[in-house]
Amino acid sequence: MTYESESWYVVHLWAGQSRCLPSSSLQPIPLNIVINDILVNDYFGDIMITLTPDEVRARFGPLFSMKFLAMVDQNAGLAEIREHCRARGTIEWDAANRVRAKGAVESCHVEGTTMTMLARLGVSPAKFGAAGQEIGGQALEGVEVVGDEVVTTWSGIAGAGVGVAACLPQAPGVIRAEYPTEDDLKIGGARVCRVRIVSPLYEKVTIGIDDTDTREEGATWVLALKCAEGCTIPGVEYLDMRLVQLNPAVPKKTTNCVGSALNFAVRPGKVDELLEYVRDFIESEAVSNDTGIAVYRGIAFAEESPYAKRVKTELLTVDDAEAEAARMGVRFIDSTGRKGRIGALGAVLWGNKGVEAAGLYGETL
Repeated sequence: MTYESESWYVVHLWAGQSRCLPSSSLQPIPLNIVINDILVNDYFGDIMITLTPDEVRARFGPLFSMKFLAMVDQNAGLAEIREHCRARGTIEWDAANRVRAKGAVESCHVEGTTMTMLARLGVSPAKFGAAGQEIGGQALEGVEVVGDEVVTTWSGIAGAGVGVAACLPQAPGVIRAEYPTEDDLKIGGARVCRVRIVSPLYEKVTIGIDDTDTREEGATWVLALKCAEGCTIPGVEYLDMRLVQLNPAVPKKTTNCVGSALNFAVRPGKVDELLEYVRDFIESEAVSNDTGIAVYRGIAFAEESPYAKRVKTELLTVDDAEAEAARMGVRFIDSTGRKGRIGALGAVLWGNKGVEAAGLYGETL
């Protein structure tokens, strides 16, 4: 591939390996240089420099990453990586460059100062270099599961190198960072930095809740949010909550006809404990006998469900909900088996679709 850059490392390639010359010998080189494609694993040998987040912080000083978390859906071959930064501008620039670099990235979106990135498992060569028309200045080059850990492999140039080598590795949620060479710890300027960031393995669990209230009392979103924020189970991270507008033309409703979706990141062996907690909390506090609770374990559905549109536009039955849940791999954990399951399934299907979940069907903000 061709990288167009005003300045770059002089790179020697031999025997499938790469080496960078010392900083004292770095010189600007002409545009349109050609750098051979090298899989990211070629940069990481058996001997690496390993630092904990505290050691990274001690070396570079406190920086700006506030959270790093990686969830994996091995059946789908996907990972979802969430990062939270103190500044919006940096997270937006990182997102734009990672998408341009491609690599392992499937998609990326930003809400405020939080980035959610969908990535393929495995190693994927990236279009990486100084930011350009088809080149990203920062790249995610691989996502791998090793035991109960997730290893993500990153590259960055100049300021983006500071981000991957010094900022992200000190985020809460990181176990350790592994650098191929001491040169990868020399940040800033026109330098290239590469690092592997190791974090705990999580899976994603989406829970839909509906019909916990009546016309006289209660509010499903309040109960759902209290449930999520009250969860203190070790190994369970509450991610976010969405309100899902259902069909307002439904005759049997409280007023607005809105379900709630909760997203959690869960460590291996902790899912059953989470689901028991949610069921007990919701059913003990609900004031309705129609409460429905639906659960999906995974990052993405294998296909789009037509039920997602129907639950916002049609009058559906519990049988409709149960049949579609079985087809989509969603299960119900409520004790009632009543009409709340219709909206609970709708909440699960819309729980990761973005702000459109809050609107009527076809409505955008």
